Amino acid sequence: MQTIHGDPNSRVSSLLWCRAGSKGLPCGRLFSSSIDGSVSEWDLFDLKQKTVLNSIGVSIWQISVAPSDNHALATNPTSEHIENGYLSDRLGMDDNETSEAEDDSDSVELHEQPVIEFPRIAIACDDGCVRIYSISDSDELIYAKSLPRVSGRVLSVTWSPDANMIYSGSSDGFIRCWDAKAGLEMYRITAGLGGSGGRPELCVWSLLSLRCGVLVSADSTGSVQFWDSQHGTLLQAHSLHKGDVNALAASPSHNRVFSAGSDGQVILYKLSSETVGPSDDKASSIVMKKWTYVGYVRAHTHDVRALTLAVPISREELFPDEKVKRIRRKEKPVEFSYHKWAHMGVPMLISAGDDTKLFAYSVKEFTKFSPHDISPAPQRVPIQLVHDTVFNKTPLLLVQASHWLDILSIRTKSVAFPDMACGPSGGLAMTDLLARIKAKASRKIICSSISNSGELFAYSDHVRPSLFELKILGAGKSTWTVNKRQLLQKLPFAHSMVFSFDSSRLMIAGHDRKIYVSFPLALMPSACLYIYIVFPFCVFTRHIPCG
Repeated sequence: MQTIHGDPNSRVSSLLWCRAGSKGLPCGRLFSSSIDGSVSEWDLFDLKQKTVLNSIGVSIWQISVAPSDNHALATNPTSEHIENGYLSDRLGMDDNETSEAEDDSDSVELHEQPVIEFPRIAIACDDGCVRIYSISDSDELIYAKSLPRVSGRVLSVTWSPDANMIYSGSSDGFIRCWDAKAGLEMYRITAGLGGSGGRPELCVWSLLSLRCGVLVSADSTGSVQFWDSQHGTLLQAHSLHKGDVNALAASPSHNRVFSAGSDGQVILYKLSSETVGPSDDKASSIVMKKWTYVGYVRAHTHDVRALTLAVPISREELFPDEKVKRIRRKEKPVEFSYHKWAHMGVPMLISAGDDTKLFAYSVKEFTKFSPHDISPAPQRVPIQLVHDTVFNKTPLLLVQASHWLDILSIRTKSVAFPDMACGPSGGLAMTDLLARIKAKASRKIICSSISNSGELFAYSDHVRPSLFELKILGAGKSTWTVNKRQLLQKLPFAHSMVFSFDSSRLMIAGHDRKIYVSFPLALMPSACLYIYIVFPFCVFTRHIPCG
């Protein structure tokens, strides 16, 4: 897991995964909208943020990409590139199975990217407009048109499966259906039946358009409603959430819908068949389709903000010491193992909440297995302590802030604590600020490290890594100085760095997925450099003399 550092003063409001355009990029493109009215693209290889649409002057609440034209798909079964989450139209169903049928298949067919010329996105704006842009292969979005302004803020937007209609939800409690080509309003729906009600504003937070002709809405009254997307009539309503419903997601076969809200719940609704009329008379009986409540899972401790479906494209192998030894018992134990249901090609639901947690769920067996806590990659603590330094063994503390580094010396004073049990504490600690190094142009510091000797420390921002040497001058009243040491100019910025135990080498994990080893204590600055190119099953080493 890696982190792409963006603008700390900007707030991401929505994420969008777009399929590859005419360039045929194998992995597609990731976009985000911001409350400041801008749209950014995130480079997943170079780990950089790139603004593709400057602020439009109003906040953007959500962005949605138009589904691809199924007749224009250009697939190549022999391709090795598969995009996560984009599935074939059949979705693992046989000829006798429809989108409303049971999802009996354990896997999903995965196909290569379709080649699409300029995919379209719809942007839900705070001023009541839905703006439509085209995604080109350049670094900018191409403006197409705006739908007529409505009262209230447009908070949610989605496309119909055939991309002919656009549905928008706003803060005035209305859901509107638009002709995507003509830009005309076809009909509007009053949402928010049931739930807590009685609010001055009813916000439609999320919309979901299904292939079976059903539109699903989630609002601030705690209601999840199912509508006939052709006529705008209400089919069913569920008011099971105890607060705002923030997100919706559907299984690949569109026969299961998930909702999540501020109460921390993730709820499953399933499309089922019900026979109305005499059971012995098939001619007069009618089969009704209805969305039934199945169950809920509450794994989050705070609001759940986002839901998405993911399809694993690789297999996670257990290490030999991780293999579980089965114990024979009279009764078969309940299986809660993540590896029991998480398999390559099998869809999983992922939720994200204000508790900074990510959870994965089995789509097919949602209530059978406990959710899997997707732990983030271990984060380096922004404080590093070195004990026996070359400065008369004075302990030094490196503290990393957003835009600067502090070097502190630590003085301990023995103090008796009668109420404290015996432990490793050396007494009361006092700190003195020796130096503060500010990043150039207030760039955000990504990572930092200090050597065990205390002489050298380094940090990296979004542009390049920097190396410094700490010295002490004078025998009486000591004066501390910081000198900048030379590093190879071609070094990329890093997302992690560390000094070797003997402080002779600085190891940098570059954003280009290479590991660089520099020798800062050599006679010539950066006298030589080793580059380790890491592949899944092997490591290549390249030596570059810099003299």
